[in-house]
Amino acid sequence: MIPDAAEKRARYGAARERLHALWAGEPDGIARMAGAACVLHEAMPHAFWTGFYRVVGGGLVIGPYQGTPGCSRIGWGKGVCGTAWASGETQVVPDVHAFPGHIACDGRAESEIVVPVKDGRGTVVAVFDVDSTEKAAFDEVDREELERIFAGWE
Repeated sequence: MIPDAAEKRARYGAARERLHALWAGEPDGIARMAGAACVLHEAMPHAFWTGFYRVVGGGLVIGPYQGTPGCSRIGWGKGVCGTAWASGETQVVPDVHAFPGHIACDGRAESEIVVPVKDGRGTVVAVFDVDSTEKAAFDEVDREELERIFAGWE
């Protein structure tokens, strides 16, 4: 079941506090991503896949994440994740089947949100991806709150 706006904000607020405590003093990006994938997966009961694709060389590479196996690699501008990487903008997709070039890593996906994670220079270093089996599971509340969580990544 998709939480209402007030419940989403409360869940994200609690997750943000927990993550900032976990991230305090932790310089390793992968360790920080592992904590974020776990905490945010628990905070989003309507998600079945929650995690990161990291910019490695000329592509996105999976991990860390929570959920079913995903695509190992995604190219620049390909699918929702590659589009978020290329544009540097969050992608809120209410129906993945209507998204041109959607990559079906898991056929159960119906909606998705992907947030670019940027370093202190504004360069996208990863994307945070969440998939749901429900259509229109993500909205502006999710976008605002997730962007707020990842705003101070470095």
